[in-house]
Amino acid sequence: MTVRVRFSPAPTGYLHVGSARSALFNWLYARKTGGTFILRIEDTDADRSRPELIDNIRDSLRWLGMDWDEEYRQSDRFEAYLAAVDGFLDSGQAYYCDCRQDDVRARVGDRGGYDGHCRDRGVGQPPDGSGGHVVRFRTPDEGITGWHDLIRGRVEFDNSTLEDFVIVRSNGVPMFHVANAYDDFDMGITHVVRGEDLVNTVPRVLLLLEALGAPEPPKYAHLPLIVNDQRKKLSKRRDDVSVADYASRGYLPEAMRNYLITLGWGAKDDIEIRPIEEIIERFDLVDINKAPAFFDIKKLDHFNGEYIRMLEPDAFVEASLPYAGEVDPDLYRRLAPFVQERIRRYDEVPALIEWVHGEPPEPEEKEWRKVMGKDDVPKILDLVIDRLETVDWEAPALTDAVLGAGEELGTRSQLPVRMAVTGRRSGLPLFEPMAEMEREVVLDRLRKARARLG
Repeated sequence: MTVRVRFSPAPTGYLHVGSARSALFNWLYARKTGGTFILRIEDTDADRSRPELIDNIRDSLRWLGMDWDEEYRQSDRFEAYLAAVDGFLDSGQAYYCDCRQDDVRARVGDRGGYDGHCRDRGVGQPPDGSGGHVVRFRTPDEGITGWHDLIRGRVEFDNSTLEDFVIVRSNGVPMFHVANAYDDFDMGITHVVRGEDLVNTVPRVLLLLEALGAPEPPKYAHLPLIVNDQRKKLSKRRDDVSVADYASRGYLPEAMRNYLITLGWGAKDDIEIRPIEEIIERFDLVDINKAPAFFDIKKLDHFNGEYIRMLEPDAFVEASLPYAGEVDPDLYRRLAPFVQERIRRYDEVPALIEWVHGEPPEPEEKEWRKVMGKDDVPKILDLVIDRLETVDWEAPALTDAVLGAGEELGTRSQLPVRMAVTGRRSGLPLFEPMAEMEREVVLDRLRKARARLG
């Protein structure tokens, strides 16, 4: 069997990290098995689908390093779906329904669902252009519809709980259930890999596939949900979920891809950060965990930092310089080795270097008091100022001058000087970047700090 998988996003929003994870698992399985990875845009809902969101989906997939072998848009295939529905109508497997939602609710009450009112009423095809009639699929009254899920095991639904569901809207547009079933059959999809929130849609698709005459359905693998730190499903309203947002904040695509793959899957040797070629070699759907996967931004930052430090120096400069702000490129190249060792994301670059080429940030009052409130700090600053007025303006000499002042006074001198010059307790190494600054700029900051101490 040649594996054929598909990623089927609806272009009604920006690509979600959960959807990106689903795409990755499909892509990995296709590349592992030498199969075919299909991008199928589910744009049957014309009112909500937007062309620019299709571009976002494609761009985000490419950014993550995924390529696809075939591409389709369901809006181009309506005639085929409607022809299949005509076959269902002719065979009695589907019927027209003219029930209004208010009438259905009045009949079923709190029970909900559809009561099959139009099953045997013989509602005919509405006059052309009149609208108002939907087409419903006739579900079995008895029996079980089920499948073996590669992740969740055996899943079953009692047919008596399945309502006669709509397959064509009143405006003549086919519903996504019938489009999915027809496309999976027509495209020879062998495996459906997607989020577990879609488990409840499978019985409908299986019934439609049987009605279409499919010899056997695809194998299903429903991925665990991705949850936030409150163990709730990632939400567009509560969480940062857009892949494009992570790209703009300075995450490397290789790091993002590697991290998303660990959400539900891991190699048996427990090594998480590894080249994509090794991940493909080890990947298998049956190794996916069915427990919810926690989207841990701190862990993602760790992955990203590790990938940043793997970059060649020139590649790091080229990638990070656009984030650095209004800094001289030559200066940034000299600072880049120190920056590369410390950042987790490219958007952290400006805060790390601003004290070197611009104004230092205003120290937080609590941090200022903690560092500068000690009795020996005024003496440290006085002695450092005196020495920096004449010392050779190079990193080794600056190091000796500042640390030597502390040794002479029997205390540690670097932290107060760092706070005075950089506005922070931590960051880049102090002396190499300080040597890039004008002497008077550094002395001015030290004097201002000393004056603030009284």
